[in-house]
Amino acid sequence: MHCIAPRLLLLPLPTVSRHALSPTQTLPLPLILPSRACRLHLASARSPSRAAASVSDDDEDEEVDVDDDDDEIGIRDVDDEYYDDFGDGDEGDEADEEAVDEESGGEYEEEAEEDEDEDEREDTAARRRESEEYKSRRVAKLVAEVREFGEDIIDYNELAGIYDFPIDKFQRLAIQAFLRGSSVVVSAPTSSGKTLIAEAAAVATVARGRRLFYTTPLKALSNQKFRDFRDTFGDHNVGLLTGDSAINKDAQILIMTTEILRNMLYQSVGMTASEGRLFQVDVIVLDEVHYLSDISRGTVWEETVIYCPKEVQLICLSATVANPDELAGWISQIHGKTELVTSNKRPVPLTWHFSKKYSLQPLLDGKGKKMNRKLRMSNFQNLSSPKSEFYYVKGKRRFRTNKIEQGNSSSFDISKQVQLSKHELSNMRRSQVPLIRDTLSQLWENDMLPAIWFIFSRRGCDAAVEYLEDCRLLHDCEASEVELELRRFKMQYPDAVRESAVKGLLRGVAAHHAGCLPLWKSFIEELFQRGLVKVVFATETLAAGINMPARTAVMSSLIKRIDAGRQLLTPNELFQMAGRAGRRGIDTVGHAVLVQTPYEGPEECCDIIFAGLEPLVSQFTASYGMVLNLLAGSKVTHNQKESDDVKVKRSGRTLEEARKLVEQSFGNYVGSNVMVAAKEEIERIQQEIQYLSSEITDESIDRKCREELSEEDYAEISLLQKRLKEEKQIRNELKKKMELERMAAWKNRLEEFESGHLPFMCLQYKDKDSIQHTIPAVFIGNLNSFADQKITNMVEDDSLVSGKQKLDSGEQLYCPSYYVALSSDNSWYLFTEKWIKTVYKTGLPAVASVEGGTLPRETLKQLLLREELMWDKVAKSEYGSLLSMDGSLDTWSWSLNVPVLNSLSEDDEVERFSQEHQDAVECYKQQRRKVSHLKKTIKSTKGFKEFQKIIDIRNFTKEKIERLEARSRRLTRRIRQIEPTGWKEFLQISRVIQEARALDINTQVIYPLGETAAAIRGENELWLAMVLRNKVLLDLKPSQLAAVCGSLVSEGIKLRPWKNSSYVYEPSSVVTGVISYLEEQRNSLIDLQERHGVKIPCEIDAQFAGMVEAWASGLTWREIMMDSAMDDGDLARLLRRSIDLLAQIPKLPDIDPVLQKNAQIACSVMDRVPISELAG
Repeated sequence: MHCIAPRLLLLPLPTVSRHALSPTQTLPLPLILPSRACRLHLASARSPSRAAASVSDDDEDEEVDVDDDDDEIGIRDVDDEYYDDFGDGDEGDEADEEAVDEESGGEYEEEAEEDEDEDEREDTAARRRESEEYKSRRVAKLVAEVREFGEDIIDYNELAGIYDFPIDKFQRLAIQAFLRGSSVVVSAPTSSGKTLIAEAAAVATVARGRRLFYTTPLKALSNQKFRDFRDTFGDHNVGLLTGDSAINKDAQILIMTTEILRNMLYQSVGMTASEGRLFQVDVIVLDEVHYLSDISRGTVWEETVIYCPKEVQLICLSATVANPDELAGWISQIHGKTELVTSNKRPVPLTWHFSKKYSLQPLLDGKGKKMNRKLRMSNFQNLSSPKSEFYYVKGKRRFRTNKIEQGNSSSFDISKQVQLSKHELSNMRRSQVPLIRDTLSQLWENDMLPAIWFIFSRRGCDAAVEYLEDCRLLHDCEASEVELELRRFKMQYPDAVRESAVKGLLRGVAAHHAGCLPLWKSFIEELFQRGLVKVVFATETLAAGINMPARTAVMSSLIKRIDAGRQLLTPNELFQMAGRAGRRGIDTVGHAVLVQTPYEGPEECCDIIFAGLEPLVSQFTASYGMVLNLLAGSKVTHNQKESDDVKVKRSGRTLEEARKLVEQSFGNYVGSNVMVAAKEEIERIQQEIQYLSSEITDESIDRKCREELSEEDYAEISLLQKRLKEEKQIRNELKKKMELERMAAWKNRLEEFESGHLPFMCLQYKDKDSIQHTIPAVFIGNLNSFADQKITNMVEDDSLVSGKQKLDSGEQLYCPSYYVALSSDNSWYLFTEKWIKTVYKTGLPAVASVEGGTLPRETLKQLLLREELMWDKVAKSEYGSLLSMDGSLDTWSWSLNVPVLNSLSEDDEVERFSQEHQDAVECYKQQRRKVSHLKKTIKSTKGFKEFQKIIDIRNFTKEKIERLEARSRRLTRRIRQIEPTGWKEFLQISRVIQEARALDINTQVIYPLGETAAAIRGENELWLAMVLRNKVLLDLKPSQLAAVCGSLVSEGIKLRPWKNSSYVYEPSSVVTGVISYLEEQRNSLIDLQERHGVKIPCEIDAQFAGMVEAWASGLTWREIMMDSAMDDGDLARLLRRSIDLLAQIPKLPDIDPVLQKNAQIACSVMDRVPISELAG
């Protein structure tokens, strides 16, 4: 079937402003792009205001407890700029005529090209189907042969024969190790084919009539593996086990998350291989085992390995890490013979690129050992527009170049010729930041689509899709196919359609993040794998094992936002994302593209790439579930159905026996090898520091001076040095007084601006390199003028603000205050008088934009309170800190009205110097002159030369001490990382359990509360058990019970302040009353935990309970999400968590039947489309 070729489209070249063209150059004409390129239509932005906007990605993606960063997506209308520069000449008409002439001739070529692309896509899909069918037939045949001839025929050749392609060396070595009966640790790059090893092991296990468990870190990944394994082994041989449902749970291959396997192992720790259904298992596959380093979940992987029976073979699949040998050694020590297989070779080679505004260039040199020389800061044409001849710094021409000079001066380093400040270098980088369209055009021109584009913010992903809605990446026939699939999806799951993303999807772009419904994400994944989506903007969660490879992976930034602020990507994270690039059997090479940002250039990219992989680090921590399951023995009440044999098996462990298990952690294994050497080195360093410190004391310097100088010279210099020390002390006191008087003067003046117009101001600070920075801004007001407490909490730990400390300024006491301002670069600033340089008389008028509307000051205060208030500390001093936070789209227009400092004259400045301040300045200057005169006097003395040598040696020794202290701190941090803390936490938790009457540690008798807590899955099992055993829940309806359960599992769920409405359903009064009652019990448990040093959170939050209650009451998805302030994915995740907890209640021991029945009813009502896990 032929598709109709699209009409020929014009794509302008990257816009070049007029001043960048030399007099002899002419403006480029629009290109008529033939064949493939004509499909990419980059239309102008829809409106000037939208085109000038910038999206700050300041939210989080919580799917795997990963917080987001704030990549900036610049959006502006490049086409309008281009046609403004085009002028009224005849050249444009001629170009249009040429386009018309070529359109008719190129139409058939385009149609042919589309047909070729369509045929190629269909051929690829057909080959994939044939390969899967071949594999499925070969598996069935091998299973039949084993049943007929016995297990002895299973060997490497038989397993390799199920594939219609040759397998790689590392896969062969791993399969052979498995067949020898060893456990296997495989460390290989992302997308290198590690799953094939697990698949081959599954074939051998199924053929032998035994069972295999396959564990993953994510439910989404479990669902994907479930589908893949069913295609290979058939529906009857594969099962899926989730927290609240099970499919074919007795199948030979059972897919589950690692947490579920860990909980199954709790029930059987210490049993022999013949006891219990679990141990009919021959093999356990731990996929993505590098999650062992995950701070919040790493314990699960360690516990699984520790508790796993030694008779079971482990296959541990990991991305490349720095210490796979330590992981294999640890498993070998505690579990049994383990072989390590590593590979650094990718089946599809990876090429690194760097995207700038006007070019896409290789990031590395030809050997891949260092940065491409053309990307150095010395390359002048990369610092400004490609047509400019001169580079200006502060209005002065510093450097001139031409093509001949560029060709002969590749090693020229501009930093050696021109001393540029950090601010100037930042401006140069900003000029090279590409728009999304710029980079997308580069990918298209180089045939590098499809691509996964990582943006560490769901908001940024959505904005990028919206920005590209007018870009067409699909053929007409492809767009029709997407439209057909979308129609089918909408008919099946009408509520799961993300309406805001439909327009972009029909153009070939989509977003994939935790804010989307799982059903919608699966739909996007399917379209992407079929080649019907060309660009997916995704958060980091997509890199976590989901099988969604692309030709190219684009990383929009090297910085992401976490709970503690901004954080640079680790090499492991970068390679995990880049590993998505390169489709095996389709692409000959994969492409990883890093992008120029205002703060990150090619140098920073190369720093991470060449930094080396990080090692796996143990995150082993104890929990209530761990302690109860390891120590629990006999019950106070037992089920009469239980046999005496079962009771014997449940004999509890002593603390010493539990300690032996806990101390088998990975951290303890690594620590035993590393910690001793590190502690010895720290001890040596401390001894050296102690010795060197004794050499630079005043007594030591005085002794050396006596030895080296004559008695007369020593007496003279000693007297002058004593005087100098006294005068310096006076100078420092006067300087402090001068600063306090300056701040006091500003404080009085700023009180006058708390009402009326909003004055412009200039803030100033010095960075760690002592470079002065100035910030033009508009003054909002004193922090105390904000009614909302959450903003004042940001600085409540500052003693200056809280009033715990006051600074003495002469006879009066002075306490600095915090103020708020919005800068010209759309950033909020929180500051004290310390950071003010100038305040101006002019400013924004105190006039509402509409009659009767809100005044500007109140509007800006409301906009600030809508932010998530993730402040970053820019600078600090004893007089308060300077804090900064990115603004939003709503504040962008306000920031544009802040003038540059050069446009404000000194006449506009507010008179701020009091007489006291001027007197303090004069006193300070006089004292400074006195100190300077004394220094000159000392230099003129006869023995100064020898004295100076002694001082130089002291300064050198101080620097050496600083280096040794830094080394000691690094070693201490390393020890803190590897030193096992699990046993200490284990004992602390056991004391809480003992006092809460959940378990008697001495007799190992477990009480009903402990029984319930031991069987629950959750972050704080004891708290959940206390709630579920509370009689107040018995009077609740099923929907109200669901709401209470939702309040227990809402951690990490947030409102999205940028959404049009902040509407959420409120819980009923009954639910509110129950939650208030439970909060009192929660406070009691928190007090108990604090007494014993336990820091496990006790969550209960009524904020979203009404949303859960509404869903459990039968409201439709469309009704509940109408004008909601929650993202679809957030609500779906909250509801799934609630269902998971409700589904556990009927299975928990010693729970009231009424509560169990209500939980079953609520669970069945809630588990429906579009959040049902079994949907589709």
